[in-house]
Amino acid sequence: MFLRRLVIRALTMLAVLVAVQILVVVSLGATGYSDRMLQAVIGEQLRGMRPGLAETIRDPDELEAALAAQRIELEQAYGLDRPWYARIPSMVMRVFRLDLGEAHTLRSFSGSNRVADIVLERIPNTIILLTTAMAITAVVGIAVGTRLAGRAGSRIDRAVSYGSAVSYALPAWWVGILLILVLAFRFPIFPSGGMYSAPPPPAGLPRFFDLLHHAALPVLTLVLASLGPYIYVVRTMTITIAQGDHVLAARAKGIPERTISRRHVLRVAAPPIVTGLILGLAGTLGGSILVETVFGWQGMGRLYYEAIAGTPDEMVIVALTFMFTLLYVGARMILEVLYVLLDPRVEAGERAEAVR
Repeated sequence: MFLRRLVIRALTMLAVLVAVQILVVVSLGATGYSDRMLQAVIGEQLRGMRPGLAETIRDPDELEAALAAQRIELEQAYGLDRPWYARIPSMVMRVFRLDLGEAHTLRSFSGSNRVADIVLERIPNTIILLTTAMAITAVVGIAVGTRLAGRAGSRIDRAVSYGSAVSYALPAWWVGILLILVLAFRFPIFPSGGMYSAPPPPAGLPRFFDLLHHAALPVLTLVLASLGPYIYVVRTMTITIAQGDHVLAARAKGIPERTISRRHVLRVAAPPIVTGLILGLAGTLGGSILVETVFGWQGMGRLYYEAIAGTPDEMVIVALTFMFTLLYVGARMILEVLYVLLDPRVEAGERAEAVR
């Protein structure tokens, strides 16, 4: 039953992914961007063909005629001889394969201008940033939130609740700039931006520790922007569940308070707490665009800004939209697995339904 549930959820998330890409393709097609993107791809291919044709065709007029014939063939191959709405299926498949041609101005670290190369090399950098910030937020949020739940109404509980509201209202980019001013310029403890020192240290532990040093401020920014609300969510969930009948019954049986907290409160509160953390990834993904831009962190968020600023690189924007959606869908699938691991009532309920 668990496997069937997981397959159904996977198909649902795949449908969400496809729907998002169809909306992107439709908006690009209706505004004429898809035609311009494909024309740009064709233009890059023709520029690559020109030197080879010039070696065999010496007459400039014949060379231009040959290039014009090649353009017509490429336009037919890409479907530019048909309306934009007729190209939606093929365009969606190209997005899924990241077969989006070459970027206008952006280049990968190795110098490639292929959209797939540019985007794929940035993914690990963004994942490092987000997963580290989420792990710290989860550990600190659960530890502090559960402790506050046992002191509801106290001064420290009220102070942290007010701090959570302030943290929720703070823009991540503003927190990042403030940390740079204080911890990079006023007290030069951390670097103000980038991923490595200049010149970067050699491979191995020195390079790894240099990366950690540069990642400290971006990670701290993401944690400060998300920790307050998460602490408040954990606190509220724990207080609500601690007032349940099953907890009162456990106390009436004389079960130790530590056992009640671990088995009867935290075990039940774990699924909604993890849900809040995973779903908070959507806001973290959006915030990472500004945070990576502020700190010059070479991830997908920074690439998004570079693709929009100056001359827009539409193909890169489409590829990044797909990758951000894919990360969110992957997080939702992880959530489905964690639900069964953390709350056996889900699987038990499915078994009871199968028996009926």
